[in-house]
Amino acid sequence: MLIGRREEQEDLRAAYDSEYSEFVAVYGRRRIGKTFLVRETFDYRFTFSHTGLSNKNTRAQLQNFQSSLRSQGMSKAPLPSNWLEAFDMLTELLKASTEKKKVVFIDELPWMDAPRSGFLSALEHFWNGFASARKDILLIVCGSATSWIINKIINHHGGLHNRVTYSIHLQPFTLHECKKYMESLKIDMNNRQLLECYMIMGGVPFYWSKLKRGKSLSQNIDRLFFARDGELRDEFSKLYASLYHHPEPYIHTITILSKKKVGMSRSEIIANGNKEGNGKLTTILKDLESCGFIRKYQCFGKKSKDAIYQLIDNYTLFYFKFIDNAANDEHLWTKIHESGQFFSWAGLAFERVCLLHSRQIKERLGISGVLTSEYSWFLAASDNRPGVQIDLVIDRNDEVVNLCEMKYTKAPFTIDSAYDHALLQKRASFIEATKTNKSVHLTLVSSSGVIRNSYSDDLQSHVTAEDLFKE
Repeated sequence: MLIGRREEQEDLRAAYDSEYSEFVAVYGRRRIGKTFLVRETFDYRFTFSHTGLSNKNTRAQLQNFQSSLRSQGMSKAPLPSNWLEAFDMLTELLKASTEKKKVVFIDELPWMDAPRSGFLSALEHFWNGFASARKDILLIVCGSATSWIINKIINHHGGLHNRVTYSIHLQPFTLHECKKYMESLKIDMNNRQLLECYMIMGGVPFYWSKLKRGKSLSQNIDRLFFARDGELRDEFSKLYASLYHHPEPYIHTITILSKKKVGMSRSEIIANGNKEGNGKLTTILKDLESCGFIRKYQCFGKKSKDAIYQLIDNYTLFYFKFIDNAANDEHLWTKIHESGQFFSWAGLAFERVCLLHSRQIKERLGISGVLTSEYSWFLAASDNRPGVQIDLVIDRNDEVVNLCEMKYTKAPFTIDSAYDHALLQKRASFIEATKTNKSVHLTLVSSSGVIRNSYSDDLQSHVTAEDLFKE
């Protein structure tokens, strides 16, 4: 059963219904559901479908392509000697088809581009010389190597320049979609458990599909991540290897970024041990951002050159915090659950979930239709005042700024005198440092609600975890 993905399905169907040939690129991180989306949308019926082989040379890729041709209508297809011949054979197969719209689905396309294989030139020739000259071809290419798809297909500067007519970047599920997914699998979880699971796994459907009915969330997490043969215990290395041909510098960069919660500037990344040249580091950061592992943001009032890069991928951060240091304890999560260590992690993880659901926060504030910019903001400590960090600043076009404070607690949160004083100090520091003329509203985003008292009246607005589950 396909959950969500309505806009993506609409794009695929529009491409199919077009009176012209269309070239669709579907991309996104490993396990996000790209192949499932395409197969479900077309009910597993294609004129030709093929999947590239991981870490195989050109000869093996061509043998695999031959096998696909033979199994889908060209029973006596010879072994092509190169990719030009392979695509010529595909052309003949499509010419013989009587289907009104001939749907060609090539999955894991980046794997087929072995060094010096001539694959991209052959793909260019197939599209430019055959498919685009007709009105009945729908070519869908797909791959987890997001940077390859973006650089080699979508932003290609050669023969494929501007040839992609639909670009579909498949994003992780939201909390709402994860809840619907669990309901479809008949796995009973309340919103608190769903939130905790999202703080660990993010919105990657494949990870959620591995949860078992009849087990508690802690049991499931121990089984998947900490058991010796846990299915997701070694996911970290597989994840980055699937996205990048040479994952080492990417892993090195995110390892550096994992050391600082608020993120780092380029100069800080370099100072903390990244030895990549400026051009290479730019590529790495851009690729990591395009895959959703990091976000790039400007602090309120800062210039673009002062951009901060922050690691926000829930699974990656969970890996660094717990899996990488699990010491072979197969019951780690059950043991530490709801301990001080757990709540220390949960506070930071909840902040990331809120950042990933800023649209739902704005909807709760009633500003969905208002033009906004979103930032983080911090002020370094000085001799006469402590440092200030605000994870989400919503700068609105209606002359208001929301300073969002996130709080994860098991029970409804009580604002006491000390916390209220800290909030008011943050607001005062922000106004003084930014010289803003806008109204500055204090907003609390809490996991379990807030108890009303005299201090809570200093909040102009309150968002709960329940609001994050809105569609």
